[in-house]
Amino acid sequence: MAEAAKKKGNIFRSIGKSFKDIKIELKKVTWPTRKQAVRNTVVVLVFLVIIGLIVFGFDVLFTWITKLFIIK
Repeated sequence: MAEAAKKKGNIFRSIGKSFKDIKIELKKVTWPTRKQAVRNTVVVLVFLVIIGLIVFGFDVLFTWITKLFIIK
């Protein structure tokens, strides 16, 4: 019984240590400014729109080609 209590104590101690380590590492992170975050978000959204339009174009093209062969 004493071993089980000791193991539980070790588990909680190791979890607490993990959270402390995470907190220390997060303090080392160089966080982007609001301006950088907004700019990066806009770049990603524009890229997604462009890729979406390209995929849409291929879909329309392949649908047209498929219909061309099915009708004939």
